[in-house]
Amino acid sequence: EGNEPGDSTKITYRELLHKVCQFANVLRSQGLKKGDRVSIYLPMILELVIAMLACARIGALHSVVFAGFSADSLCERILDCGCSLLIT
Repeated sequence: EGNEPGDSTKITYRELLHKVCQFANVLRSQGLKKGDRVSIYLPMILELVIAMLACARIGALHSVVFAGFSADSLCERILDCGCSLLIT
């Protein structure tokens, strides 16, 4: 379910698993490993869920900063958690 009424996407568990595994491989190819910190700056879309699950799959810690926050708020959170990757 998105932010707007009627804004939704349907996906099967198999499709979700496939997308999560693909993105986890992308994160690994970027050098991300277990224990690394990631900030996710996305609106309420399917890719947000995929990014969170991909981080969990490889053991990376994630912090979600919703896209409505300002650049200054995002910067503060990145610095506070010492993240090594920003997904946007």
